[in-house]
Amino acid sequence: MKSPKELRKLIRNSKIQTQTGGLAPKFVQTNLVILPKENAFDFLLFCNRNPKPCPIIEVLEEGKFEAITSAPESDIRFDVPKYRIYEKGKLVNEPTSIEKYWKKDFVSFLLGCSFTFEAALIDAEINVRHLQENKTVPMFITSIKTIESGIFSGPLVVTMRPIKKSQIVKTIQITSRFPNVHGSPIHIGNPDEIGIKDILKPDFGDPVTINTNEVPVFWACGITPQLAALNSKPPLMITHSPGHMFITDIKNETISVL
Repeated sequence: MKSPKELRKLIRNSKIQTQTGGLAPKFVQTNLVILPKENAFDFLLFCNRNPKPCPIIEVLEEGKFEAITSAPESDIRFDVPKYRIYEKGKLVNEPTSIEKYWKKDFVSFLLGCSFTFEAALIDAEINVRHLQENKTVPMFITSIKTIESGIFSGPLVVTMRPIKKSQIVKTIQITSRFPNVHGSPIHIGNPDEIGIKDILKPDFGDPVTINTNEVPVFWACGITPQLAALNSKPPLMITHSPGHMFITDIKNETISVL
């Protein structure tokens, strides 16, 4: 199994351009949001007010592109398989590097990702369906509103994983140990109660099989700030493409709580 550093090198050299679910399963993966300095404080406050979808792992100083704390020798401009470029709330490109977009006033945010607790679920013999089916986790826009901050506001986005009814309690217990990567579910069961009309038509990612003995379980998702960008329309915002995460050197076990 390759180390996070080796995987980042492969991504940087365009050897890996796929979604990162299942890669380095013992290490924390993160969502990425990059903003001009003038919008960074509003976003930091947005994260503090909405810690479930936006748990902060690291904030890079203005103009810096190495995640010194979480991934020494990394380069945030190249080490994500696919990025998204938003201009005034509109998606304009999905490049595999952001070197030509980089500016000296950029502030980068690394936010916790639910891929981290998936390794713990697998260790507990709880199936993670999108990994079994080699798909990107399904993500849905809900009717739940985030707490706005400055220019940032919008609906909560969730990921969904089908869980056997007999394993629901264990799943809650396991994921609750990881508050820095979305933690416990925000909803279990009927998707219509949180504004999801068709569980087989995700807004992002891929649909997955839900068996008759399973219940859809929903967790807050780091795509939430991308929706905030669509609503708030900052002049420029760069994120990861859904499922294409930044792989850190932080071991999952170091951020778990009892």
